[in-house]
Amino acid sequence: MDHERKMRQIRCALSKFETRAEESGDLFISGYFSVFNSPYELWPGATESIAPEAFDETLSGDIRALIDHETRLVLGRTKAGTLVLKIDSRGLWGEIKINRNDIDAMNLYERVKRGDVDQCSFGFDILDEGEEFDEATGHIHWTIRKVRLYEVSVVTFPAYEETSVSSRKERYETIKKRSLEAWKVRTIARLKGERDGA
Repeated sequence: MDHERKMRQIRCALSKFETRAEESGDLFISGYFSVFNSPYELWPGATESIAPEAFDETLSGDIRALIDHETRLVLGRTKAGTLVLKIDSRGLWGEIKINRNDIDAMNLYERVKRGDVDQCSFGFDILDEGEEFDEATGHIHWTIRKVRLYEVSVVTFPAYEETSVSSRKERYETIKKRSLEAWKVRTIARLKGERDGA
């Protein structure tokens, strides 16, 4: 777990983005970068979700809005007031004020407006999480309870990083192995008790 928390994480949100144009000429892209309590399947039998309190202590930081997690393609920034992030009952909502003088930003705005690009993800560190393993089914679920948020991105293909999934799989295999060993110990103790009691 400690090793995994040291890795920068990327997660996607199953929500769509919208565009908005004001009479003043200002353009905006807005939507949910994260949706709470919405299980995401990492692989069959393994899911993950974001708890409602996960972002409570991180929004005061200087967070960037990017295109496809590219640090050179900055759309907005909380420090500059060009990115606004808010938490509500559904999730982490954000709105980016588009710079009309930025060709990349304008191109993205038009792609979102047409519906060609409409999804998002976010980059963060895990500070606290819980895991539940069901021995009967072999299903595991992680609940991310606290994060350090670095960036949010409007993306073409939202996806988990392979390194994050690999780390989860290593943890899953360790839990399965411990569960099997505990089952063996219980079974041997039960059989020994039955034999001694006979």
